[in-house]
Amino acid sequence: MKTFYLTTPLYYVNARPHLGHTYTTVVADCLSRYKKMQGFEVCFLTGTDEHGQNIERAAAAQGTTPSELADTVAQAYQKLWSRYGIEYDQFIRTTEKRHHVGAAEIFRRVAENGFIYKGEYSGWYCIHCNLFAPESERAPTCEVCGRPTERLTEESYFFRLSEFRQKLLDHYEQNPNFIMPPSRRNEVISFVGGGLKDLSISRTSVKWGIPVPGETNHVIYVWFDALVGYLTGVGFGDDAANEVFRKFWPAQVQLVGKDILRFHAVYWPAFLMAAGLALPRQVFAHGWWLKDEVKMSKSRGNVIDPILLLEHFGSDPVRYFLLREVPFGLDGSFSYDALIQRVNSDLANDFGNLVSRTLTLISKHFNNTVPYPSAFEARRPLYKEIEQAALAAVKAYQGYMDELAFSKALESVWELLSRANKYINDSAPWELTEDFSLRPRLATVLYTSTEVIRIATILLAPIMPESCKLVWKQLGIKAELRSQRIDELKWGGLPVGGTIGAISAVFPRLDKKILLDKLFQASSEEAPAKESKPEKGAEPERKFSASPSSIAPVAGSDQDSAAGVVGNAITIDHFAKVELRVAQILSAERIQGADKLLRLMVDLGTETRQILAGIARYYSPENLVGKKIVIVANLQSRKIRGLESNGMLLAASVGDEERPVLATFLEDVPNGARLK
Repeated sequence: MKTFYLTTPLYYVNARPHLGHTYTTVVADCLSRYKKMQGFEVCFLTGTDEHGQNIERAAAAQGTTPSELADTVAQAYQKLWSRYGIEYDQFIRTTEKRHHVGAAEIFRRVAENGFIYKGEYSGWYCIHCNLFAPESERAPTCEVCGRPTERLTEESYFFRLSEFRQKLLDHYEQNPNFIMPPSRRNEVISFVGGGLKDLSISRTSVKWGIPVPGETNHVIYVWFDALVGYLTGVGFGDDAANEVFRKFWPAQVQLVGKDILRFHAVYWPAFLMAAGLALPRQVFAHGWWLKDEVKMSKSRGNVIDPILLLEHFGSDPVRYFLLREVPFGLDGSFSYDALIQRVNSDLANDFGNLVSRTLTLISKHFNNTVPYPSAFEARRPLYKEIEQAALAAVKAYQGYMDELAFSKALESVWELLSRANKYINDSAPWELTEDFSLRPRLATVLYTSTEVIRIATILLAPIMPESCKLVWKQLGIKAELRSQRIDELKWGGLPVGGTIGAISAVFPRLDKKILLDKLFQASSEEAPAKESKPEKGAEPERKFSASPSSIAPVAGSDQDSAAGVVGNAITIDHFAKVELRVAQILSAERIQGADKLLRLMVDLGTETRQILAGIARYYSPENLVGKKIVIVANLQSRKIRGLESNGMLLAASVGDEERPVLATFLEDVPNGARLK
């Protein structure tokens, strides 16, 4: 039997799973299910990366141990994947004994082959990405995540990465599909072509990791350690599981986000070459999901929570949306409006309505029995067109799925569904029910429509497994849905004379207003409590400006005392209502037509927010990325030039021109930390 091995990244346990993790894992699950329905023996691996200094620090900040933190977050991933219907074959944790054994073995092999040496390294280091930055006089920001780096000097083992420049370039040229999509391939070739420096692959300043063989004061660099998980997850280093490793390695597809492509397309193949192991067939780097403009919470901004999506949409509609909305490999903008539209238009109207009206007519006019099509009626051009459209859809779908063009694969299915709905409308079977002489045509129309439903359900099963099971049950087909072979799918496979199941709506329509209200309420419940109203006779609550300015209240009358203001001062209780938090700027861009405004996306530790700031005349966007700032986090959101601002950054006002100077920090402060 043909084998197929695919992997997701091993997700870092410094934070709980978010939409980006969900996206990659849903894609992997769909691909795994598809390959199994093509007759492949599949191994789908996912897991967690649990070592490194960042985990040590995150655990300390939470008052727990690295091991306890890793256990908690790994379990959160596994629970979420279960709720999304993710059927992985292997879940590897880098704290497992099997991984420790395999990682140490790879280190030994690379060392024995002469590609590791001991030295000392001093450089600017990003603890978040576990990556050294290019040398400079001042601390640069990390070129991967944009966070500030810190100086690190220590004894280290080095990997001779510089020796693999030409080998990597040769591999890219000889295997043009090794890095996908092509635009990412060009980026990697440019990076490698510019020259490679040897890579530090051990740490003495970190204790939470796998010891270097024979050197207990060194632990293996977390990226060297984690990447080996793709090997240990299928048995590398375990004599008892060696046959499994030989069966599945090398991986056919390794799915990654574009932000970690360099590790997988440069360092990883170099490590494998040095160890004498085969390289994966393909590394596919997909894009990011960006925030939408739909308001969920007045004080917290738009939070895309995969658990919230489950509770309000269900797993299958979310899975469908993620694969259909954006071509795989590109960035996409997530929007609740777009998700609701997809559910109502594509799932409820196109697919669900076709199932409902076809099976209802069979139930009513053929006593719940799949009718026999008429051989004479089947010779009509309209019938043949549907058959040809179905076969064309099956072929196109497989071609696109093999290319990981999931959006186009789904488009091909929807073209078939659209054609079938038009066929029903043109044939008007409801007008054929009264005249018994038209019974053969009625039977043929309904059989044809049901056969399209059968084929579409098989094609959609990898994407929406639970919903398609429900449709399959309504079709009354005894064979298990997951046992159907997509590569053998032909027209006319629907068993005639079979009894259909009970008919129910698989994709009910969503009421947009009610659902958005529920989402808003769910988000509000997680937001900071609303401030109480001022006492009777008190001054109305003062609003904060969306531009940098002082937050001190204006001196006033006796009414100020009731509002928490005494003369030129405010009481501690009133000040405590202002929630100041540390945020890090992830991206910054100018707003067209607004000379003063910048649109900032900031990381608050547990969420990402959009903030508009009137600092464009004094700060260029590229110089802001990576900076840590202070924001008012519980400020009521407002719209400026049609864009929502969820917070306000703080800055001093300097000189006659009141030039803004951002408030920031000398030391590293965790994102989301509250200022008191």
